[in-house]
Amino acid sequence: MSGRLDGKVALVTGGGSGIGRATALAFAHEDAKVVVADMAVEGGEATVRMIQEARGEALFLKADVSKAGEVQALVRRTVETYGRLDCAHNNAGVGVVPVPTADVTEAQWDSTININLKGVWLCMKYEIPQMLTQGGGVIVNTASILGLVGIPTAAAYVASKHGVVGLTKAAVLEYAQAGLRINAVCPGFIRTPMVERFVELASRDNPHITEQVTALHPLGRLGAPAEVAEVVVWLCSDAASFVTGHTMTVDGGYVAQ
Repeated sequence: MSGRLDGKVALVTGGGSGIGRATALAFAHEDAKVVVADMAVEGGEATVRMIQEARGEALFLKADVSKAGEVQALVRRTVETYGRLDCAHNNAGVGVVPVPTADVTEAQWDSTININLKGVWLCMKYEIPQMLTQGGGVIVNTASILGLVGIPTAAAYVASKHGVVGLTKAAVLEYAQAGLRINAVCPGFIRTPMVERFVELASRDNPHITEQVTALHPLGRLGAPAEVAEVVVWLCSDAASFVTGHTMTVDGGYVAQ
């Protein structure tokens, strides 16, 4: 029996670890051919090996999503290799550096916005024309619960993720009738290297940060990358054929409070 994405080609940015790796593995499990993109060569190649060891088909391409030429080349190489692009999970991003708003440096601000927001826009800029030539496609952007609500000492990250939510909604209205579906996932705190780094930094000033972050989720735990990946795969499948413009929280109830 074929998987939900049999015959499809999927691109995952930030696929070398965390949510991106979990999504790449989930795409492959559903019989998609997967292109894994990341700046971290070792992590990206490890993801590809995991897919291949499970008898899936995958390719690693190094790409910095904040650079237009590299993103354009990423999409071009994907199509040259597999002939098309059906699903894109624009997931690459950097995490929170806990700093009060007035103390954020211009370099910190620019780095966060360039990767988390400009990077998603650049991916869409080159993915969308390819999908239009095919008559359709599905894009899922990784936003965050911090694209829906705010927290202290995370101004650049919160701004970038709110921007992803807005960008997703604008693009939906432009391309829905051309056969494109575009959604965003908004994870809560997920057990990824990014969240682990945030907790490590924050714990220097607050030794109870792990317990406090966990308590923010009504389910009483942090999420697993695979739990987000399953949502991304569903959004890319025909089961979600009437779902577009949606910001789907995967947050253990965080924003319900």
